[in-house]
Amino acid sequence: MPQIAQLAETYASQIFWLLVIFGFVYFVVGRGMVPKVMDTVGLRDKQISDDLAAAQSARDAADEAEEAWRKRENANREAAQALVTEAKGKAQASTESKLAEVQARIDAQLAEAEARIEESRAKAAAEIESVAAEAAQDITARLANVTVTDAEARSAVQKAMAHG
Repeated sequence: MPQIAQLAETYASQIFWLLVIFGFVYFVVGRGMVPKVMDTVGLRDKQISDDLAAAQSARDAADEAEEAWRKRENANREAAQALVTEAKGKAQASTESKLAEVQARIDAQLAEAEARIEESRAKAAAEIESVAAEAAQDITARLANVTVTDAEARSAVQKAMAHG
């Protein structure tokens, strides 16, 4: 076969061109493209690490802001609680003073009413005594035909009222 016979003559030429092509590819790809790709990968890794650092920094700042907010919120809550307690105290004091004032007025009205009742009772007792004395004078005059003085009748009625 003539193709096999030519193989030895073209073999050296094919190896030469193979080495030339592989060398060309090595220098173009290995020395030209790979460093650019590696630089891009390095930039990408650096960007990712920078983004992660920025995210961690933002998280730390957010945690600090949250902690500060919680402290402010707790302080505000304590202040509000103090205001509520103070308002309750003032309201209780006001209520107690109003109750004391009302109680004093009620006690005064009660004392006044008791005084009026006692006065009315005394008037009623005097009137009853007077009516009873007149009735006693009238009864003794009609039944016993005895005249009794007003002072004697009153004295007898007072004794009867004291025992009865």
